[in-house]
Amino acid sequence: MDNPLLAPTLQDLRRHQGLKWRLYGDDVLPLWVAEMDVFPPEPVVRAVTDAMTRGDTGYPWARDYAEAVAGFAERHWGWAPDPGRARMVPNVMLGISEVLRLLTAPGDAVVVNCPVYPPFYAFVRNLGRRVVEAPLTPEGRLDLQALALAFGEATRGGGRAAYLMANPHNPTGTVHTAEELTAAGELAADHGVRVVVDEIHAPLVYDPNRFTPYLSLGVGAQAFALFSASKGFNLAGLTSAVALAGEEAERDLARMPHEVAYGASHIGAIAQTAALRDGDEWLQALLGGLDSNRLLLRDLLARHLPDVGYRVPEGTYLAWLDCRRLGLGDDPAAVFRERGRVALSPGPDFGGGGQGHARLNFATSPGIVTQAVEKMAAASRAHGPGAPAAGSGAARPGTPQVPADPGSRGRP
Repeated sequence: MDNPLLAPTLQDLRRHQGLKWRLYGDDVLPLWVAEMDVFPPEPVVRAVTDAMTRGDTGYPWARDYAEAVAGFAERHWGWAPDPGRARMVPNVMLGISEVLRLLTAPGDAVVVNCPVYPPFYAFVRNLGRRVVEAPLTPEGRLDLQALALAFGEATRGGGRAAYLMANPHNPTGTVHTAEELTAAGELAADHGVRVVVDEIHAPLVYDPNRFTPYLSLGVGAQAFALFSASKGFNLAGLTSAVALAGEEAERDLARMPHEVAYGASHIGAIAQTAALRDGDEWLQALLGGLDSNRLLLRDLLARHLPDVGYRVPEGTYLAWLDCRRLGLGDDPAAVFRERGRVALSPGPDFGGGGQGHARLNFATSPGIVTQAVEKMAAASRAHGPGAPAAGSGAARPGTPQVPADPGSRGRP
């Protein structure tokens, strides 16, 4: 199968009606929001078309989707979760919110590994919980010492606490190993902290790295994992997800209100079920294209922006760029957007360690990746001594202000 990233032309993409391609003008290359520039897999198109043709537009049926998730997990990771310990939720972030309601109370703490996906902060705080940061190591790995300190702070005073983890990690692309996950889980158990894992990027892992489902480990018995096909198959507009409970967390899952499932899209569940059941060939071709792009980005940065730090991600289609040596300030994405007409996600939105960084989405054609890096390099050169600071009038009239991430209003 051909690389799906090569199918849409730039003209095709400019006709999209979604947020990614509509927020800015037609002269901006949008490499910010976490969605891919691909046509949907053929099984998804067929399933959605058939559903619309037969008028199947009612409320969702969770069992089919949960069984499709279990089948996908068994084929790809050698682990089959019990569909009976799954609950359909509207999307991953809303599912995380509902799980955190089960495990914590207002005023309790939620530990996150910063820098991390901005809605982790927004959703936790909107629930009335407080965020406690446990920074990753400089190499982007889990830091057990930082976690121990954060767990201690989170449980000081006797309150309940949860640990909200992204695996694979967003924005660094780190894929936590089974050993790392086990060590972190044991540490959480020692402190009485419940673990909740966002596994939305799980299908997007590059060889020789291997994704380990957290619930497949011994430390996962009391944990929750949230999964959706929306990232792996580019179905963000067809929302549906599942909350999966470990063996000893089933009683907690039973307390989740049944009406939570009503927010999921029936057509979304049909689309994602088709992707998980019949989309393996498409996914394999996609991973080949993304693998090439992550290496292309490495080479382009070395040629055009050698002062930018970039660790090739082990998973996801997101690149975490360290731009501090460019002297573009805390938010280099603003400079790239205003002077280079390339939209990236601002690093400061990802919490501690985000200053001077930006997140780039390379899930597009190689030509667009190339053009974007060249424009970014030109913007960096233009930002020399005496140049007006980004945001001080350098932007073109009518340039919209980028939201931290649409996940602050839903899921990325």
